[in-house]
Amino acid sequence: MKSLQDVIYNWLTIKVVCDARPEDTAARDTMELFEGMLKDDHGLSDIVITIEDEMYYVSFVKDGEQKKQRFPRELIDIMLNQINEEPEKFSNYPEN
Repeated sequence: MKSLQDVIYNWLTIKVVCDARPEDTAARDTMELFEGMLKDDHGLSDIVITIEDEMYYVSFVKDGEQKKQRFPRELIDIMLNQINEEPEKFSNYPEN
């Protein structure tokens, strides 16, 4: 099982992509996978993202306690930036 920090990082990275590309079914499916891990494997609830200057903050409740983690924006935005720079490599495939 991945660490909580790894799962939050992966979820946040793909959520940023999914929010920017709502038609991207692969991004949505991947985000849902990581979101399930956050809730089912790590017991998180009330997950909220805030963005300030150079950081993303992810607040959540775990074991009844409010917690927060932060991630540099450049680290989280790298996947979306790569997709935007080379969109031909990231085609969206329709659902069957």
